[in-house]
Amino acid sequence: MGWMSRFLAAVAFLAIGVIFSPETFGSKSDGQEPPKLTTFLKLAHLLCFSTAWGAALWVTFIGGIIMFKNLPRHQFGNLQSKMFPAYFSMVGVCCVVSVACFGYLHPWKTSSTTEKYQLGFLLAAFAFNLTNLFVFTPMTIEMMKQRHKVEREANIGEEVGWTKNQEVAKVNPKLKAMNKKFGMIHGLSSLANIMSFGSLAMHSWYLAEEIAQTASCIPWKQSLI
Repeated sequence: MGWMSRFLAAVAFLAIGVIFSPETFGSKSDGQEPPKLTTFLKLAHLLCFSTAWGAALWVTFIGGIIMFKNLPRHQFGNLQSKMFPAYFSMVGVCCVVSVACFGYLHPWKTSSTTEKYQLGFLLAAFAFNLTNLFVFTPMTIEMMKQRHKVEREANIGEEVGWTKNQEVAKVNPKLKAMNKKFGMIHGLSSLANIMSFGSLAMHSWYLAEEIAQTASCIPWKQSLI
């Protein structure tokens, strides 16, 4: 299935969800129909947050590890150099939309302390992603390309894992120095990514509580009659 087909399928399912929503059928939990703008803002916030959360979870703990363990190192590095800018851009855009929607739905002057903290977590996730996109990722990619050149001269880099790199670095001061510099930059990038993931995790707990409170207020027995 091509990208356009996938996009159209996603839009179609979203449209079906809107059509069959309680608001469309006129269901009212408190006697008043919720404002459409508020509904769409909540939908945008939830979709963008869940996209950012899911992407961060996959890239940080699953996809990257699988690729590292199964791809030659240079192939893995080249693939990551294409993926990370797209990943940080997507998560950053999702964070911007989430911040905008959450800020509109919870104006600062009338927000509770908890809501202000949640806006701060979303802003932190955006800031860490922005730092990775424009600072650490370009530095990491440039350092990786330089190290690949040195490794090719030593006839390594097509193996899976770091064994040969570590062996050659013991007798190659240049490669050893590059490994150290790359490790420092990559470590800062990983730390920023983890901090962004942690900020999103804090917001996920808030959303879970909100959903639980909303669900507890629904008159289930009446709705089943």
